[in-house]
Amino acid sequence: MREETSWLLPFIVIMLIGYFIWTTWLGRKGSVHSGSMKGFALARGKVRPSIVGISFGASYASANLFLGVPGWAYTYGLSTLWYTIGCFGVTWLGLLLFTKKFWRYGQKNGGSLTLPQWLGNRYKSKTLQVLVALLVLFNIYYIVGQNVGLATMFETVIGIPYMWGIAIGVGITIVYVSLGGAFAQIVSDGIQGTVMAVVSILLFVSLLWTIGGGWNVFGTLQTELRAIDPALVAPLSTGGPFYSGFAILSIQWLLFSFVLLPHLMNKVLTVEKEEDLRTFTLTAGISLFVLSVFSVFAGLAARVILPGLASADSAIPAYIMEAFPVILIALMVMGLISAILSTTDSLYLGITNSIGNDLYRVLAVPLLYKNKKLTEQELDGKVLKASKVSLVFIGLVSLYMSFRRPDSLALLTSFGTSAIISGIVAPISLGYLWKHANKSGAIASVVSGASCYMFLTSTGTVEHVFQAMFFSSAIGFIFMIAGSLLAEVVKKREKNAEQAIKTG
Repeated sequence: MREETSWLLPFIVIMLIGYFIWTTWLGRKGSVHSGSMKGFALARGKVRPSIVGISFGASYASANLFLGVPGWAYTYGLSTLWYTIGCFGVTWLGLLLFTKKFWRYGQKNGGSLTLPQWLGNRYKSKTLQVLVALLVLFNIYYIVGQNVGLATMFETVIGIPYMWGIAIGVGITIVYVSLGGAFAQIVSDGIQGTVMAVVSILLFVSLLWTIGGGWNVFGTLQTELRAIDPALVAPLSTGGPFYSGFAILSIQWLLFSFVLLPHLMNKVLTVEKEEDLRTFTLTAGISLFVLSVFSVFAGLAARVILPGLASADSAIPAYIMEAFPVILIALMVMGLISAILSTTDSLYLGITNSIGNDLYRVLAVPLLYKNKKLTEQELDGKVLKASKVSLVFIGLVSLYMSFRRPDSLALLTSFGTSAIISGIVAPISLGYLWKHANKSGAIASVVSGASCYMFLTSTGTVEHVFQAMFFSSAIGFIFMIAGSLLAEVVKKREKNAEQAIKTG
């Protein structure tokens, strides 16, 4: 650590204390809206659609885009831009295509609080709701990825031990989410997303003095990378995620489908009026662009000015230490903390809402209170309590799972999301694009898609995570179509048989 950074640790500690006080205050303020399950899960209509849009971008960005993907850029070079470009363009396209109809379906049957409930209402199937809720639990890997990212940053920048960094992140997030629910999560993410945007732009602009070259900074960067290794400026990379055209196509499919993840689509259900969806999607698109495009260039620059880092995922923290004065280092560290916690809180909220609303309400309540006539208010209170209790449990599980540092932060976060997408992409997309879609096909798709993904990755049949997700999604579509058509045929035959019996 440079001598002039001796003030960095106390400065950041003070800012962390301030951050904890602020989020706790925000959580207490949000508690006014989180006295019911609906308020805790969505805070629908309580936050401006523009803030919800920024929150969407902040929840999307995560440690993956600020640490994992720049780590790829540090290792594989310019080929990583295939991922970065897709994060904005392809994901936003998916958001534009899915948002309006998803919102409309979400208002039916009294409204949906979670993605599993949305699917359960759409196909009139509690079984499907429970299956998707179980699938949502795979997001625990995504949470672990955020924990690892936060701990890596603390360790690299200010020397806080890895374990302590994880504990700090888990503790802060659980406190304000449990207090304020969706309101605290969305408002904090909106503010954090703004801070993250400033950090992204500063990382991009810093190339002017770390790499140099003035208006030709990109040409200079490319020349420097080529001098290190010509493979760093090739459109495809050897041994990495971008080694072939099909591998890149699989990644684009992931990024297109990424918008369907529960912690992101819940933001759509938060918007109160249909006319506000335009503001939401516009601000979400701007946030996606700023937060996903710029930071990767700092990862490339780090390869030039900081060769030989022990961990590629530490490229951005190490670059910040090299490129900025102490005051800006502290501010940018807080921006990176925002990037991590803004996704972590969304994930915690999404998982715990599914545990309470989709598992506890559907499976446990009928057994625990079968002889009691609970009022709707009493039932809602018990489900809300179950959600908040599960928040602490999930936090402890993620803490334990984070103790072992993964080889690649980006691959770890992609593992859980790919499992979820493999199961839900066909039921959601065909759910309002194809009139023959029914619950039999949807259940078959969720089971087959997720099972195929687990088989391919656990056996090593397909080692590339994104390709495994692509193949598994295709299997999900096949089973969705075949299962729906077969169910229609069976139903039609049963109806004809009943009519034949009636007519004698």
